[in-house]
Amino acid sequence: MLVPSELFWAYLVAISLLTVTPGVDTLLVMRNAGRGGLKHGLRDGCVTSVGICCGLFIHATLSALGISVLLVETAWAFTAVKWAGACYLIWLGLSSLRQAMARGPANADESSISSAEPPLMKPVSIWVAFREGLLSNVLNPKTALFYMALLPQFIDPAGNAFQQSLFLAAVHFVLAMAWQCGLALVVVKSRRLGVGQGVKRMLNALTGGFFVAIGAKLATQ
Repeated sequence: MLVPSELFWAYLVAISLLTVTPGVDTLLVMRNAGRGGLKHGLRDGCVTSVGICCGLFIHATLSALGISVLLVETAWAFTAVKWAGACYLIWLGLSSLRQAMARGPANADESSISSAEPPLMKPVSIWVAFREGLLSNVLNPKTALFYMALLPQFIDPAGNAFQQSLFLAAVHFVLAMAWQCGLALVVVKSRRLGVGQGVKRMLNALTGGFFVAIGAKLATQ
């Protein structure tokens, strides 16, 4: 093991609690799983999770190389990343709100819509789901700050910092993938149970509002 056992187990507890804490990543996976419908929902949710988790390696690499420290201490660079992330979250939120306001066929009643696949959005490619997950993670300066502050606490100074950072990011990758893919499966199963269109629109509206609010808060901090 690259990391001493006492540091590894402490990291495992900390990163597990972080993984199951609801946040932007969780909502994005659930939103994309719902957007994909019965046919592509699980695929879209899992691919989104892969994109999010690949971003962890980028943050771990930047943290190990010290670039994160430089980014935080350089005001204009941190501001640029912060605004890019805020704009992206707001864009995701507006997309969810647009889905919430979308309507099915005028002659279809609620029961028929809930039992069939709703025509809210055309299926998206795997690349789109992956890109959304990756960008939401990479453009989140809070994730960079977290990795910069957390990872060094669990790295043995006597070892290779870069290898240890990638190893810890890999552990986070496995845990996050398992948790987020499980959430995507729950979303798809709920659709198979015939959750009403009103509930789906409400969830899209809440998700969209959350993304917009987080993006606005990030921009004004």
